[in-house]
Formats: sequence, structure tokens, C-alpha cells
Amino acid sequence: MVERTKQTIALVDDDRNILTSVQMTLEAEGFHVRTYTDGESALQGLTAYPVDLAVLDIKMPRMDGMELLQRLRARSHLPVIFLSSKDEEVDQLMGLRLGADDYITKPFSQRLLLERIRALLRRNEASRAEASGTPVGGALTRGSLSLDELRHKCTWNGQDVPLTVTEFLLVKTLALRPGLVKSRDQLIDTAYGDTVYVDDRTIDSHIKRVRKKFRQVDDNFNQIETLYGIGYRYRED
Repeated sequence: MVERTKQTIALVDDDRNILTSVQMTLEAEGFHVRTYTDGESALQGLTAYPVDLAVLDIKMPRMDGMELLQRLRARSHLPVIFLSSKDEEVDQLMGLRLGADDYITKPFSQRLLLERIRALLRRNEASRAEASGTPVGGALTRGSLSLDELRHKCTWNGQDVPLTVTEFLLVKTLALRPGLVKSRDQLIDTAYGDTVYVDDRTIDSHIKRVRKKFRQVDDNFNQIETLYGIGYRYRED
């Protein structure tokens, strides 16, 4: 039997106690782990040594987590979880709007963090594999929209739209059934699974960011409709 290659997680936090503790937990579960104590060293390390997922603190020296995420998102779809003592809603929304896939506040359960990591890695793998209900080859076309799951590539009118793992799954879910309304709970289950709790507003933040990305290539993009109090749907052409 061929042994499966271990997945690599990057931990970025200026608290060495957290780094050591979480690293031990993840390595015990079979992951490779790279640790960094500030944003600048993390950016250099992640550029030289790509990983499968990153867990970022927000408040760090030399470069905070928000700036690091912006730098990463400018060139990568790397799955990212924010881990921070900041628990105000504005910080959570800002992180999601910048492209974080998930958000956990300190103090936290390491088992919860492990479950979130596994869930996000599964979603990342799923987004790169052929989904049931899509044509052979993992490609889905809806008018000007084209989704290629095997390459994690989204285009609108032939122009690239860079989406995170979560954003890609949300767009795919809506586009698979044009005209069909998806509630926030249904979208949460699609993006996060039924073992992870997130607030409804998390989905709203992701949808807002998705629309912004599409409108950067087409000012008139309006395919994702909001049905207030109900959910979202992809417009039928």
C-alpha cells in the first residue's frame, strides 16, 4: 500500500506556548507543521515552502495577520483560518472580507481547531475533484460563468475571478441549480459541513466578497440574488 503524503500546516502566532502546544497536537494527528512567530517571516517561509493550510493570529509584530492575509490572497488560494484573541464582530467580518475561510477566537479548544482544519482541508480537496452533478472533467458552465474544479479556476466572460476554497464552493452550489433558493443554513452545510457551527452572517460576508470579486471584472454582475430573510440564488439566464 502506498503511504499517503502528509499534509503540511503553517502556524503563525507570536505566542510560543500556543505554537508548541498546537504543533504537538497536529503532529500527533499525522500533519507536518511549520511555525512562524511574525508575519514577515511567515510570508517569506510560505513563499519558499508552500503548505496545505495556514492558521494565522491577527495581532503580531513586523506584520499583522490582516496584512499577511492580504499578501497571501494577492497570489494564492491557500486555505486560511484566523486564530485570535480578538473576538469583536468587526474583526471577524474584516478577516472574512479579506478572504479568510474560517475564524476561531482564543481561548479555544484544540480539538475544535483540529476539526476545523480537517473540514477545510476536505473542502479544499473536494473543490479540486469532480463533484457529483457536474459534467465529466469537473467543469461547469452557466452563461458567462465557468468553473473548473480540477484546476480550482473560476472565470467570468473569460476573465479570471480568484476565489478562496469557501467562495468557490458557494458559487458552485448556487450555480449548479439556477433559480433554486439556498438558505443560509444550506450554504453553511455546503461550505462548512454539519459538524461546524458558524453564524449566518459569515455566509453574508462571503457572498459580499464574492460579488465584489466578480464586479472587479464586470461592473454589471448581478447573478447572485439575495432573497431577504430566505437566502440566495443564482439567476436563471
